[in-house]
Amino acid sequence: MSISSLTSSCSSWRWTCLSSSVHLGFGSNGFNAVVASFTTRRFSRSKFSLACSSSPSDPLLVKAARGDPVSRPPAWMMRQAGRYMAVYRKLAEKYPSFRERSETTDLIVEISLQPWEAFHPDGVIIFSDILTPLPAFGVPFEIEDVRGPIIQSPIRSEEDLKALHPIDLDKLDFVGESLRILRREVGGPAAVLGFVGAPWTIATYIVEGGTTKTYTTIKSMCHTAPHILRALLSKVTQAISEYIIFQVNAGAHCIQIFDSWGGQLPPDMWDSWSRPYIEEIVNAVRNRSPETPLVLYINGNGGLLERMKETGVDVIGLDWTVDMADGRKRLGSGISLQGNVDPAYLFSPLSAITDEIKRVVRCAGPGGHILNLGHGVLVGTPEEAVGHFFDVARSLKYGAPSLNHGLVEPKLVV
Repeated sequence: MSISSLTSSCSSWRWTCLSSSVHLGFGSNGFNAVVASFTTRRFSRSKFSLACSSSPSDPLLVKAARGDPVSRPPAWMMRQAGRYMAVYRKLAEKYPSFRERSETTDLIVEISLQPWEAFHPDGVIIFSDILTPLPAFGVPFEIEDVRGPIIQSPIRSEEDLKALHPIDLDKLDFVGESLRILRREVGGPAAVLGFVGAPWTIATYIVEGGTTKTYTTIKSMCHTAPHILRALLSKVTQAISEYIIFQVNAGAHCIQIFDSWGGQLPPDMWDSWSRPYIEEIVNAVRNRSPETPLVLYINGNGGLLERMKETGVDVIGLDWTVDMADGRKRLGSGISLQGNVDPAYLFSPLSAITDEIKRVVRCAGPGGHILNLGHGVLVGTPEEAVGHFFDVARSLKYGAPSLNHGLVEPKLVV
C-alpha cells in the first residue's frame, strides 16, 4: 500500500512536508489481538545495578531522545498498560486494589509487559504511579475508587513539614526489583522507562489532600505562606531526585517527569513555582547520571514550551493541542520532541490513524522525535487501534538520518 504526496496540515510553517512520498508496508509482526487466559507469572530476581551510558547498542528510543541518528521514529504510549486491555481487566478482577497492583513486584512486571507482549513498542514503562514514593518520605496516602488518592494529613504548616524525612529507598524496593526484571525481560530492543511526578504536581496532592479541580489551597499558599510551600517543594525535589537515580541504577534507560498539573499555573507562576525545582532535579541527575535522557511532559503545555526547554531536559512531550510543526518551530534544534497524536484518534478508522501518524512524524522532522500520544491511552480504546499504531510506526523509515533538527524536509520510506 502506498500514499504519495500526502497533504499535511503542517502548512502553518514552511517545513510542510507536502512533497514527500511515503510508502507504507506491514511486515510479519502485525497486530494480533491478545485474548489470553490470565496467569500470574513469577519472575526470577537478580541483584544487579545498571546505570545508563551512551553506547551504539542503546535502544532506538534512547538514541532518539538524545538526538542521535535513527532509522525511524521510536514509539510508545503513555498509559500503554491499563484498562483498555482485556488481559489487564482480567488481572484487575483478581487483584482489585490499585495499590496492590502497583506495589507488588510480580504484578508490576506482569502488567508492564502486557503491552510489550501484545504490541512490541519501543519503550516499556514501569506500571506505577507518581504518588508511589510518597510514603517513603513521610506522606502516607490511600486510593478510593470514587475519590481517587486521599492524603489524610495534608501539609500546610511548619508543624506539618516535620512529618517529612529523607526518602527511604528501601521502602521502594519493589520498584527497583521490577525495573531490574523488566530490563532483563525486554532485552536490548526496547528501552525501559521510569517516571516521576514533578515537585509542583506532587505538592498539589500533598497540600490539597488529594485531587482537585481548582487548586485554590496550594495557589493561595503561594501568596499567604510562600516559605512553607517552598520548604515543601525543596523537600519533594530532594526526594524525587534520589528516586530518579534509584530508578536509573535499577535499570531505567530513560526517565519521564510528569508535571501533570503544571499547566494549571499561569506561565509566570510556573516560572516561580515549578520550573526551578525541575531544573534542580535535572542538574542533580546530570551530575550523577549524565547519559540518562530526561523527558518533561505537561498537560496543557502550549503556553509553556519555551520555558520547558530552559529546564535543560532532553525531550519535550507535546500534548495533542499543540501543532507538532509549531512545536518544532518554537523549540528549534538541540532538543527532541515526543508526541503527539490525539488519544481520541485511536477510536477512528485505521486509515485515519495511519494518516495522522504520518502527519505528526512529518511535522516533527527527521530524527529527534519519539512518536507517542498527546496524553494517555483512553479507557475503551480498541486494542486493534493500538496495535495498528505500532505497526505503522515500525513501517516508517527516515530517508537519511540527521544529526540535527534543522529545517530539512523529512522523507519517509520503507
